[in-house]
Amino acid sequence: MIVAGLTGSIATGKSTVARILEAAGALVVDADEIAHAAVRRGRPAWHQVVAHFGRQILTPDGEIDRRRLGHIIFTDPAQRKTLEHIVHPHVTARIDRRLQEIGAGIPQAAVILDIPLLFEAGPRRPLDEIIVVYIPQALQCKRLMARDGLSRSAAMARIRSQMSIEEKRRLATRVIDNSGDLSQTRRQALAIYRDLRHRAGATHSG
Repeated sequence: MIVAGLTGSIATGKSTVARILEAAGALVVDADEIAHAAVRRGRPAWHQVVAHFGRQILTPDGEIDRRRLGHIIFTDPAQRKTLEHIVHPHVTARIDRRLQEIGAGIPQAAVILDIPLLFEAGPRRPLDEIIVVYIPQALQCKRLMARDGLSRSAAMARIRSQMSIEEKRRLATRVIDNSGDLSQTRRQALAIYRDLRHRAGATHSG
């Protein structure tokens, strides 16, 4: 089994690349989905988050209001760190269980760990590759403003809450440049996936 981390920064197109890889046959483990499940109403992480941030972050049906919580953590780095410390252990445990299941059932799999904050949180397990979806910061800001209807200052505040995309690019073992059109991004993603799949098969047969 080959396990590659997939990351980027806000509005760089990581989710688009994850969909391309999944459509090509990659087994994608989505850390965001796992995190959302971990903080659903009544779960242990939900109780911890509510205990710290207060019930004002809840929707009328008792779920965590992601937009309201997001506003808090994007404007206060200390609060963001607190949320990460609460949620990450729950996410890591679920990811580890999923990888164990895949390894037992499909030992020749090429697995993509889709982790938005891979570098910020620090990988909790060795990864065979780290794939970064990259666009220059100016384009990142422009796309984020258009996507979320944000002012430039609000968009930059969110961008600066994460590690610089240029730094992530330097730390990557593979880079997918998403500055061009979708067909260019797809070609890069599929070339990487073909290599991962080949290596995973070779590792299993060896």
